[in-house]
Amino acid sequence: MTPEQALDTLRAQGDAERAEGSARYHKVDRVYLGVPNPVLNDLAKDWRQVMDVPGRVALASALWASDIHEARILAAKLLTQARLRPDDEAWRLICSWVPTFDAWAVADHACMAGQRRIMADLSRLDEVESWTTSDHLWTKRAALVITLPLAHLNFPKPEQADARARVLDWAAGYVPDPQWFIQKAVAWWIRELSKHDAGAAQGFLDSHGAAMKPFARKEAGKYLP
Repeated sequence: MTPEQALDTLRAQGDAERAEGSARYHKVDRVYLGVPNPVLNDLAKDWRQVMDVPGRVALASALWASDIHEARILAAKLLTQARLRPDDEAWRLICSWVPTFDAWAVADHACMAGQRRIMADLSRLDEVESWTTSDHLWTKRAALVITLPLAHLNFPKPEQADARARVLDWAAGYVPDPQWFIQKAVAWWIRELSKHDAGAAQGFLDSHGAAMKPFARKEAGKYLP
């Protein structure tokens, strides 16, 4: 599968009316083809089954470089897999995308691919921690989105519990940041944590909730008593 063949396949699945709607919704100046997410899911699944990891990484890199909305989402989906060996090149590619994030939808799909790589190797949190001090909104936000699986663990192993505590420290450092997407990311992390460790989520809100924006505090505590 060459990049040209992949893009031709995407264009053949496009819909002009849907593309116009997507452009209005996402409000980012790039090409939209109007390919529905279920189609992207099917393409990613089919291509993952027939391509080796280096081939997928190369194709994902080319699709991302096209700067087409659906191609970027498909690039992320090609690398969204729990067991991916070797995965160093995939991780490096995902990290290279982070400074180019400019909207939540594409960023979240890329972070979903990165989430698997984080959980496969928690030492990668060292690199993610450097994102927390970035002046780039989407890089800073990505540090919380890419670590969300740590909030979903019911019975974390010791190293996972340590990693969760580390990310909670990052989230606490984000609380003074008034940007809506940052506040939303903190709320998202704590809300998800509350489903699996209500005590830890409540403890965070007891310590930091008063400094959060009201909408974020309400969202973070949505599932708490």
